[in-house]
Amino acid sequence: MSRRSPAFEGEPVIGLRCKVLAAFTAGLLSFAVLGPALGQQSPGANIAPPPAAAPADDGQWTMPAKNYASTRYSELSEINESNVGRLQVAFTFSTGVAKGHEAAPLVVGATMYIVTPFPNILYALDLTKPGAPMKWKFEPKPEPAAQGVACCDVVNRGAVFSNGRIFFATLDGHAVAVDAETGEQVWNTKIGNINIGETITMAPLVVKDKVLVGNSGGELGVRGWIKALDVDDGHVVWTAYSTGPDNEVLIGAEFKPFYEMDQGRDLGVTSWPPDAWKIGGGNVWGWISYDPELDLIYHGTGNPGPWNPDLRPGDNKWTAGIFARDPDTGSAHWFYQWTPHDQHDYDGINEQILLDMDWQGQPRKVLVRPERNGYVYVLDRTTGEVLSAKPFGAVNSSKGVDLETGRLIENPEKKTGTGKVVRDICPTASGAKDWQPSAFSPRTGLLYIPHSNLCMDEQGVEVNYIAGTPYVGMNVRMKPGPGGHRGEFTAWDIANEKPAWKLKENFPVWSGALVTAGDVVFYGTMEGWFKAVSARTGELLWQFKTSSGIIGQPIAYRGPDGHEYIAVLSGVGGWAGAIVTGDLDPRDATAALGFANAMRDLKDATNAGGALYVFRLP
Repeated sequence: MSRRSPAFEGEPVIGLRCKVLAAFTAGLLSFAVLGPALGQQSPGANIAPPPAAAPADDGQWTMPAKNYASTRYSELSEINESNVGRLQVAFTFSTGVAKGHEAAPLVVGATMYIVTPFPNILYALDLTKPGAPMKWKFEPKPEPAAQGVACCDVVNRGAVFSNGRIFFATLDGHAVAVDAETGEQVWNTKIGNINIGETITMAPLVVKDKVLVGNSGGELGVRGWIKALDVDDGHVVWTAYSTGPDNEVLIGAEFKPFYEMDQGRDLGVTSWPPDAWKIGGGNVWGWISYDPELDLIYHGTGNPGPWNPDLRPGDNKWTAGIFARDPDTGSAHWFYQWTPHDQHDYDGINEQILLDMDWQGQPRKVLVRPERNGYVYVLDRTTGEVLSAKPFGAVNSSKGVDLETGRLIENPEKKTGTGKVVRDICPTASGAKDWQPSAFSPRTGLLYIPHSNLCMDEQGVEVNYIAGTPYVGMNVRMKPGPGGHRGEFTAWDIANEKPAWKLKENFPVWSGALVTAGDVVFYGTMEGWFKAVSARTGELLWQFKTSSGIIGQPIAYRGPDGHEYIAVLSGVGGWAGAIVTGDLDPRDATAALGFANAMRDLKDATNAGGALYVFRLP
């Protein structure tokens, strides 16, 4: 596998295994604003999250998505368009870890909680005292070997608070509960196996008496799953796999998918070559939403393995799609596949925003999803029917979505495979938008999407499965998309199915978004700028340069003094920032699974780091 690839003649190419492992040890993003807002937005009518999934704001921030509807919207409005320009640093805190910081801080009462990348330290900070000194820290001491099998940096996307406890996962496959007041461990359950390449990077979600968490590892042939653990003692209540026979995917009598392509018996086996489903990916490493009224959780499933589609003919159920499940039993109610027979690592794990709205004159319970394959989907969340699917960035790998069949319309000119070089595929393997979560404002009816503007060259290669080693089968080289900029921040008008305004960024926008009732949107860039823009026009209102690139998720909270604060973690890394945290050679165009080629200059724009920044008005 170390031979020179004809796809990238003249470029240094390292062996597939080395390339992937280099990607796995690397970091995340950085950003620069290149353009002004493109126009005025028109607020959508009668769009709001269901009250049961998005209760009134109490000033706390107890889960990364803010609420079960995943709006990442704060009702606080002390900081607004007219005064946000006066924001100043309230305090900072060094995490002591210089890897990709993707987590959202939590605020419960007068305490802030932070989870770091590996070694997954949990900090508690006292917000009642000047400078917010540390109350305690909990060190789970995960296995160091987990770092060697972690895809795309040793990140952690956050924790969740419930009933006096903080729940989070460690890179080496443990789910942990910690007493929020004392920092003492309540329980610790091993649910993953690093010896086969299994890790955990996602933020758990607590629904009723269950802690929900899924695994990572599709690039190592790990079979995907989501598990529900008992909130009191941590024992596993149910496990739902993303591939395999119906009884292991928890598909039974309640399962009623809307489209014919997702109907049939044991499709998790028959849509694969013999036994390929056992190492087929579909990992659940992204976001989960919950509708208390329908009593359904919604979660995506990741890419099939390996990336080379020639090695796994068929639709490869149930990867690159979304499940609606009963949180008590895990039983599937419906499924929709965003990208059947995923050819480009488009996954399917992004956030889903739950909204109630009028759609074509009728009230609908919808799920809105800016997906990695480049489309903003609007689904009926009771049935899984696709109501809308419109591109929000550069897309040529497909030609749209057939609303009759629900199927993504493949572009044969961009079909990849073994030995075949396909150039200028948009979006890249990292998607038009990866894991970085968007935010929705009921005041504007807009969804605020941080995303990339990248394209790629691809070539499939042969690969064999060996447990705990890379299982990819694809050479990739990423490059800037149309216009030459690499990032965008788009305000999407859900009701009218189009952008309201769009900002251009130099680097991919790899941070999460936050929007507030003050009509201010916050996000970070890979160069380290933390920005505030108008939720209505996109006008830049304020920015602050932090010590490292920002890939974290900003939050808003009410402090013990009654005032509004904004917080974000700074620390470049993840897949997009791998060239910095993995110290990769920018001359190797295929390093970090091709992302290094698009990020050659990131080392000149920022440094590795790890720090919390908190802001308030003077």
